[in-house]
Amino acid sequence: MFSLKNVLYFQAGLGVLANMFLVCFYIYIIIGHRPKLTDLISCQLTFVHLMMFLTGGDFWLTDLFETLNIENDVKCKATFYISRVMRGLSICTTCLLSVFQAVTISPNTSLLAKFKQKLKKYIIYALFCMWSFNLSFSSNRIFYVGAYTNVSETSQMKATKYCSLLPMNYIIRGLILTVTTSRDVFLVAVMLTTSTYMMIILFRHQMQCKHLHSVSYMRASPERRATQTILLLVVFFVVMYWIDFIISTTSLLLWRYDSVVLTVQKFVMNAYPTITPLVQISFDNRIIIMIKNLQSKYLHICF
Repeated sequence: MFSLKNVLYFQAGLGVLANMFLVCFYIYIIIGHRPKLTDLISCQLTFVHLMMFLTGGDFWLTDLFETLNIENDVKCKATFYISRVMRGLSICTTCLLSVFQAVTISPNTSLLAKFKQKLKKYIIYALFCMWSFNLSFSSNRIFYVGAYTNVSETSQMKATKYCSLLPMNYIIRGLILTVTTSRDVFLVAVMLTTSTYMMIILFRHQMQCKHLHSVSYMRASPERRATQTILLLVVFFVVMYWIDFIISTTSLLLWRYDSVVLTVQKFVMNAYPTITPLVQISFDNRIIIMIKNLQSKYLHICF
């Protein structure tokens, strides 16, 4: 368990640093440069992942609440509520990013082409709807989460060191599970559909342009690199999501949490927000160019 905890701390530290760097980069791009249409979505996704680390364990935000002398019950409700909102926003934002990239690279002869000119307007509406939906949908956490006590332990399911899920009616539990599962399955299906569509477009484009461009040129295409990045993120998200879903659903149905299982679930749940910024940093040429420019300026000042 000690080694697993160390892995969690290392994962959280790496994730926080990478996401903080990426948030600063996107703010810099959005404010001072010409951002891509997907930069605003990517910025939100990075912010959401940063918040997931701050609210996803027995540390970070919990330590802040301790210094402010906030009651455990309020602390548990706040951290669980924010954590569930951010988890919902993560899957919604990833799905939105996949959809908008599919529209962006769609041929002018396709049915999606008519939406290209209105993408910026749709992005604002989509982000507003996502926040509104997840803030309201996750409000049940306020009522069914509280501070863990040793009294009537059989009626509580210990979720963290200080917090537990309070007893709930079987009908309410089933309703929450059904609605959450329906939402997630729908969004995952949309992601897989748009990913398949993008793969078909890339394959057709590669076949059509084979006699015009070299393979190295095609690999360097910004649209191609952006699409490959999103495809990679979607596939990784789907795999991690279903592993997390199986663990959490099984624990909820059995109304039992094992400490080792909980630690493994946290690692799986944090894998996507840890890998995402690293993939984005690796595939975004603007970040690489910015880092090289900063290095050259630093060397110029020093010498």
